[in-house]
Amino acid sequence: MSKTALGRGLGALIPTRTAGDGSGLLEAGLPAAGVTEIELIRITASEYQPRKNFKDDAIAALAESIKSVGVIQPVILRKRPGGGYGLIAGERRFRAASMAGLTKIPAIVKDVSPAEVLEMALVENIQREDLNPIETAEAFDRLMTEFSLTQEELSARVGKERSSVANFLRLLALPADVKRDLAEGALSMGHAKAILSLDSAGKQMALRREIISRGLSVREAENAAKKLKAPGRLAGIKGANSTSAQMTMLEDELKKHLGTKVKIRQKGKRGSINIEFYSDAELERLLEFLRG
Repeated sequence: MSKTALGRGLGALIPTRTAGDGSGLLEAGLPAAGVTEIELIRITASEYQPRKNFKDDAIAALAESIKSVGVIQPVILRKRPGGGYGLIAGERRFRAASMAGLTKIPAIVKDVSPAEVLEMALVENIQREDLNPIETAEAFDRLMTEFSLTQEELSARVGKERSSVANFLRLLALPADVKRDLAEGALSMGHAKAILSLDSAGKQMALRREIISRGLSVREAENAAKKLKAPGRLAGIKGANSTSAQMTMLEDELKKHLGTKVKIRQKGKRGSINIEFYSDAELERLLEFLRG
């Protein structure tokens, strides 16, 4: 599979004209030829689409615009071997047109291979910075896997620093809950970097909960991570009813796993964990959980 095609983006697919050529089209890269109308029911979404999250309110707003002025820029399609068409680009327009009640949509049909569809969809979205951090990381990983690229080669293709590519790829090692928070915008890349500095999933989840519950800034998250990384991080916790942030995070972690109130008491190197239950049935549930 050729690597040289990577980085072209969708500009290689769309013939354009500029204002003043008699076409009546704007300079904003609108196609001047090869546009046809395709029935929406004959079009299916691309399996190579890197975007997983489409905001309903944004699609609804685009649908209202389409009701007023139509679809300004056509979608890009390819013919499927079994019939019909697959999207290469323009899924938001496709969804909005359907929501607006259209039966057809302006389209450009291109004869491209599945490999070309993949590279164009991924590179175009990456270059437009139209993906959330996890989608970008997954796109980078897929490009490297599908095209046997090194990080250096990938960084050159997508126009980003190698260090930036590496930072995105590291996100894929995070716990699933943290990746979901990143995808939804509850955590930033700065928060993720602080979480990644911790050496266990337990510590990472503890810091994630503290960031969200306390609304920590990136700097505050970095400081909290340093405390969690420090040797003997529970040293200096005195008294039977400690309310330190570290101990609270541990209690929260146990509460999540056990589904009930948990209290940790420590004095010196000794201590106890108190697990509460409120019925015979709950006691049985806890016993079954602890027995594995």
